[in-house]
Amino acid sequence: MVTSISSVAVVGAGYMGGGIAQSFALAGLPVTIADVSAETTQAAYARLLEEAREFEDAGLYDAGATDTIRANLTAAASIEEAVADVDFVEEAVFESVEVKHEVLGRISAAARPDTIIGSNTSTIPARVLVTAMTGPERFLTVHFSNPAPFIPGVELVLSEHTDPGVVPVVRELLAKADRQGALVADVPGFVLNRLQYVLLKEAMSIAEEGIASPEDIDTVVRTTFGFRLGFFGPFAIADQAGLDVYAGGFRTFEENFGERLSTPALIQEAVAGDRKGVKNGKGLLRDYTPEQVKALVAYRNKAYGEMGRLLRALGPAPA
Repeated sequence: MVTSISSVAVVGAGYMGGGIAQSFALAGLPVTIADVSAETTQAAYARLLEEAREFEDAGLYDAGATDTIRANLTAAASIEEAVADVDFVEEAVFESVEVKHEVLGRISAAARPDTIIGSNTSTIPARVLVTAMTGPERFLTVHFSNPAPFIPGVELVLSEHTDPGVVPVVRELLAKADRQGALVADVPGFVLNRLQYVLLKEAMSIAEEGIASPEDIDTVVRTTFGFRLGFFGPFAIADQAGLDVYAGGFRTFEENFGERLSTPALIQEAVAGDRKGVKNGKGLLRDYTPEQVKALVAYRNKAYGEMGRLLRALGPAPA
């Protein structure tokens, strides 16, 4: 297996695959793209350069970004040509087991034996996709989020056959593109979509019950806890709010909504062990020294203040 990635191929140059290719090319890595045909790939190549210029003109990419992407991006005539001599291949084709199996089979047959191969699937378990591979130890899910040029988080999912040694190599690659990889278990939907779908399901239930309109629900989400999520995840937010406070809230929810909103064992165990979060220096994530608490509160206040300024400067989203 390669121990450092210095060249990339992206198979599937549509909206997601193209954005992934842009991100790696902008990071200075040679990137080759391929799609269903040479003509489709050439059209994608032209679109990606046009999009890059639009992003640069809008100030979303730094000056010179388009030239950097052009210098590092290549369109191949076929999948086999694209993957023949690169260190890493990212498959980003249609979200279908059958389609991905066919493409992953072609990739693994044509790539070098030491090439690491990732899939950008958003829901299909790695154990399902790996069956199409030769050299299954080099395969993992590398799930970017939409829009790929701007969202920094990437889910990494291993099958039971994956060599764990690929993880630091892929994380190093992602860091070059200013991305953060999070290792999660091989379950359908992984973490991102499991959380995202649960939030959407509950939001729709609230609307269906007549508690608030879809517009007002969106306002509550984006202006309250959603406002925090760019800086802190749910565990960090719970530590700051107070785990004993959450335990009391869950008691109210369980009394009114039953088992589905009962107090999680992690909260019960924390409170029973006198772990209340930042307020007493003992949280779910870690223990906090007084100096760390002070720094955390200062960062939080600055972050939220800057977020407020940014939103006021941008104005409301277009309808």
